[in-house]
Amino acid sequence: MSLFAHIIGDSPVKIWGLTSYKRKMRVLKNAGVKRIVDDIAAVPENGSVVLLRGDLLFDDRVINYMVQTPGILLKVPQGSTDGFAAAHVVAEQAAETLDIMKEPAVEEIPAGVKIETLDKLSISFQQRLLKFDPPFVLPITPENRRSLERRLFEWSYKGVTDCVTKWVWPRPARWVVGQCVRFGFRPNHVTVLGLFLVILAGLLFAYGWYGWGLLAGWLMTFLDTVDGKLARVTVASSKFGHYFDHIIDLVHPPIWYILWGLGMSQVSFGGLSPGTVFWLIVTGYIVGRLVEGVFLTWLGKSGIFCWRPIDSYFRLITARRNPCLILLTIAYLAGFPDWGLFAVTVWTVATSIFLIVRLLTAFKTRLAGGPVRSWFLDIDPNSLQQPLAVKLFTHRAVD
Repeated sequence: MSLFAHIIGDSPVKIWGLTSYKRKMRVLKNAGVKRIVDDIAAVPENGSVVLLRGDLLFDDRVINYMVQTPGILLKVPQGSTDGFAAAHVVAEQAAETLDIMKEPAVEEIPAGVKIETLDKLSISFQQRLLKFDPPFVLPITPENRRSLERRLFEWSYKGVTDCVTKWVWPRPARWVVGQCVRFGFRPNHVTVLGLFLVILAGLLFAYGWYGWGLLAGWLMTFLDTVDGKLARVTVASSKFGHYFDHIIDLVHPPIWYILWGLGMSQVSFGGLSPGTVFWLIVTGYIVGRLVEGVFLTWLGKSGIFCWRPIDSYFRLITARRNPCLILLTIAYLAGFPDWGLFAVTVWTVATSIFLIVRLLTAFKTRLAGGPVRSWFLDIDPNSLQQPLAVKLFTHRAVD
């Protein structure tokens, strides 16, 4: 059965530079819907159609759910009443359903179509962003434009990540994303600038200019946050951009650490030779990444850092780039850059050991017949008494 989409009206209010119609077209395209019709009469008899109201801002997950689930009408709160926001029906039911969406007081719905509400949709856990975030459908008005942009930005942010990305970057990143939208910069433009800073920081480290290298490095990590958020809020993600960004992120950290070591005229690694330090850093880094990959492949698609709350807490400080840059920055400011590299070495090895233990524990749990599932999936959003982990990793306040 061929699938079409019809957007009911539009809103002149632009959210992150996009009209409601254009945003929905991009989301629908990403969801696999290529044919948008202005008149539902154009939908062939053997087809089905997704109907979306243009005056509402939809969480991308809601649109994806509507595309994948035929025979439903989505009801959402609208002030003191409820109204229908979206539907997925066969062609012969399209005209009747469209009338119902425009006149929600109509009591009869097409045969075989069921009514769904947001709180019943099982899409709160965002696997890609490692977070629990209930889906939303909100009215678009000039008065709430800023709040909607803030909501979309929060929605685009990872829930489980390092401490710098989680608590330091959100406010300035949102401002920079706004400037990128204003001046027409695309995510790949930001990623290319980030790549330039990766190379620049590495060269500065190799020549022993650690202060300038750290400045370039921290700016790169900030832009690494900006490009992803810009791509999500403008629905401008691409396969090339995704792999381009992730390959850069994956490869450059251990190279930075090696170049940091090469820039030293005098070294003191607690009795370890520079070669041993480099070997431990690279090996520990690779082992940590392999553990994450093994868990993701054989134990849980949510990833090792979402398995239990302790794993989510550990992700805040695990030996990824930003926590290691903190160690290097502190050591440089204290006048002991060699001890900064030694600290990165110790922490990288310690992190890998912790991850190996967690991986073995997960395999033991699986072999014993127990579930290896994310703790996010067991969150009760209606509970008034939530543990600290729920408050920390499922809510973002970016004012």
